Amino acid sequence: MTDTKFDVLAIGNAIVDILAHTDDRFLNTHNLIKGTMGLVDLETSQSLYDKVCAVLECSGGSAANTIAGVASLGGRGAFIGKVHDDQLGRVFTKDMRATGVHFQTVPTTDGAKTASSLVLVTPDAERTMQTYLGACVELSSYDICTEDISAAQVIYLEGYLWDPPAAKQAFIKAAELARSAGREVSLSLSDPFCVDRHRADFTELINGHVDILFANEEEIMSLYQVETFDDAIAAVTRQCNIAALTRSAEGCVIVSGDQVLTLAAEMVDEVVDTTGAGDAFAAGFLAGYTQGRDLATSARMANIAAGEAISHLGARPAVCLADLVAERLGEN
Repeated sequence: MTDTKFDVLAIGNAIVDILAHTDDRFLNTHNLIKGTMGLVDLETSQSLYDKVCAVLECSGGSAANTIAGVASLGGRGAFIGKVHDDQLGRVFTKDMRATGVHFQTVPTTDGAKTASSLVLVTPDAERTMQTYLGACVELSSYDICTEDISAAQVIYLEGYLWDPPAAKQAFIKAAELARSAGREVSLSLSDPFCVDRHRADFTELINGHVDILFANEEEIMSLYQVETFDDAIAAVTRQCNIAALTRSAEGCVIVSGDQVLTLAAEMVDEVVDTTGAGDAFAAGFLAGYTQGRDLATSARMANIAAGEAISHLGARPAVCLADLVAERLGEN
């Protein structure tokens, strides 16, 4: 693709992540299902926060993490997401722009505060998220910049943001604008519970608009309500041009037409925190894809980025991903 200002434009929740170490007993006591994301109100979020010891606070949100990863890989990124004009909102904005990402969404000045997500990390490195969406739910079609959508090679949509009705309309507007401009649309299914809530809507969106689908094994099987991963592969082949499917320690599978590529996961010394692994995977794949790499190389970049993400606490890259990828691919 030519004449684009951005490689990837991501639309998603603008959230400040609060990471804390905990254990299975804490999760069980508060009826939290390990490895999932639950939506909570401000009061519940604050109550849980008061019961743990936060070790890291940083700007986050699934699509925001992905676009920060794209930037770390040398890509030109843009982000659309709603924050409040408060301290956390200003921190989020400053952090995003510091990564080199174009972020110009106008903040809200009334209503809910900037969103936050309490990320509870257990000793097995699994993360369980309790998210207060706050101002995120106020994203609407008015925040979708036609000029920016038309100037991006690929639009990346975060499945988590499908819950608020206004955001859903924003997604559809962005997808239609991208289509009319001859751009591609990608979607992350985000979470099995998210798929359960919106299976029919997601299927319709994929059929009508999505070129590249990101999902893990559980999400893709839930989407098509099948018993095996192979059945899910057969189903998704008929739905979109490319499906990038992750299988945790087993690596990933890329499906494109009759082509099915299986790549092993990157080896890491220690799995510290799985927060943001899927976000980093999407970043690596989209960065490679928009750079004109073949599917196998793009998938390898995705695995490298995901491996880096799980090797430290927090979802954002701790090193320059472009340098890491060049080293791993022998391009130095």
